This record gives sequence, C-alpha cells and structure tokens, in this order.
Amino acid sequence: MIYHITSSAAWAAARTTGSYVADSLATEGFIHFSTRDQVLRVANSRFAGQTGLVLLAVDPARLSAELRYEESHPGEHFPHLYGPLNLDAVVAVYLFAPQPDGRFQLPPAWPGTTETHE
Repeated sequence: MIYHITSSAAWAAARTTGSYVADSLATEGFIHFSTRDQVLRVANSRFAGQTGLVLLAVDPARLSAELRYEESHPGEHFPHLYGPLNLDAVVAVYLFAPQPDGRFQLPPAWPGTTETHE
C-alpha cells in the first residue's frame, strides 16, 4: 500500500471528475506518495497544523499510470506516480486531522477505514 495526503476538497473534486491530479503532476511531472513508514514524517514536515485533509490508501497493483520508487533524500526512495491517480486504485480514505499541537498521528482506524471508496 502507498499513501497520499490531500485536501478533502481536492478528493471531492476527484470523485466528481473521475480521477485525481495533484498540482505536482503539472509542476514536477508526478504525484508524490509515501510508504507506510514515511507517512507521518511527510505529514508533520509538510502539512503540520493543516486541517481539512484526507489520507488516501492506494493499491499499487491497481494503478493505471506508471509508479516509480525514486530517491528523494539520500538513501530514501519515495513512490512517485507519473500520471493521474485512477480512483479504483484508492482502497481507503482516512480523515486526517492534526492533533491540538498541529502534528499528525496515524488515523485511529488504521489499517481500517473511516470512509471507503469502492
């Protein structure tokens, strides 16, 4: 499983249009994802204090676009998706709110779901 953090609004828009496209696809050529071990570090360094977020759990075997694990930091490889995220690859959607101190913890339902997407 790989994971992507996005706004609830962006996820709602994706469900309307039928696919998800992050801004980074246009600016960097890919959509950023994290492994389970990387999620909290990414959330706390890039999204600290932000509300209105969801965490998408994605099955790599269901992806239509190319997925590559690429070195983003010395010795650490992150999953990058080179195309739009097809919604049928999203197996779970977690509400992802920061704690009172602005930092994130894994969702209470992990690895279950608070909302599912079929």
